Amino acid sequence: MPSLHTATIEHRSRLARRLLVIASLVALLGGCYQRQLPIYPTDYRVRHPITLKEGRHTVEVFLGPKRGGLTPTQRADVLSFAQNWRRNATSGVIINVPRGKRINRAAAPSLREVKSILAASGVPQRAMYVRRYHSSSTSLPSIKISYSKVVAHAGPCGLWPHDLGPAADIAYNENMPYWNLGCATQRNLAAMVDNPADLVQPRGETPAYEARRSVVIGKWVRGADPSGKYDASQYNGSKTSDIAK
Repeated sequence: MPSLHTATIEHRSRLARRLLVIASLVALLGGCYQRQLPIYPTDYRVRHPITLKEGRHTVEVFLGPKRGGLTPTQRADVLSFAQNWRRNATSGVIINVPRGKRINRAAAPSLREVKSILAASGVPQRAMYVRRYHSSSTSLPSIKISYSKVVAHAGPCGLWPHDLGPAADIAYNENMPYWNLGCATQRNLAAMVDNPADLVQPRGETPAYEARRSVVIGKWVRGADPSGKYDASQYNGSKTSDIAK
């Protein structure tokens, strides 16, 4: 009869073989499961998401010697800048004024006019910050006015981490969309959107036009047709010309 020690060794050997088989099956199933996972997201909105960042809007007011102020075009640019600040800004107005012996006299009246237009357009004095900088002698000096705002951004585009043609690549074998697909659309949408916050949440609704609502409800109470009526004789849409009459 086998001894107790021999039986224990055989039992441990069988247990070890079973554990080895189970571990092999787990590894095989794990490998199959990992292969089913995509190597990158198939949704272009996930591959190239539109993100909101802090950008900067800048307008340059070029200076000329002995001009004594802004031109009509520059006044319109500063006025438009102030109106955009009230609608889009997330910071105060930074006014960078060039510094130099030859440009200080030309910059002073232009700076006063810029601040006057900003103040008249609703920009408070406490929101204006004047800074000085050394202008280059090789370029035309200018007063740079800027503010921070929220901008939408997507990309960068033009990245090709995988081959499009036949290749020993899982992306090609799985017939997945190529990485750069949809990037240009996302980038163009981010550049064209008027208010980047609209990409995150809708705007608040304005109240209904009460005057028109009262007229329509009044007609409905009286049993009349609530739709608007127009004199068709005043609008002859089929007539485009009196020629050949």
